[in-house]
Amino acid sequence: MPNKDNATRRLRVTYVKSTIGYDKSQKRTVLALGLRRLGQTVEHADTPVIRGMVGKVPHLVRVEEIGA
Repeated sequence: MPNKDNATRRLRVTYVKSTIGYDKSQKRTVLALGLRRLGQTVEHADTPVIRGMVGKVPHLVRVEEIGA
């Protein structure tokens, strides 16, 4: 059952560095986050799955916590 605090929390993920020269799994992780172009920003629910994906590519994305 989801924690009520995390239910309204969201993460804003911005693609800031190219995946050229990085492992294929990191490229796929960036794509799975919904990021296609440099500078693109997407919002996701703050879940352990998304946190894990962001944790795999912290050098390629910038993350901001939004929500209450």
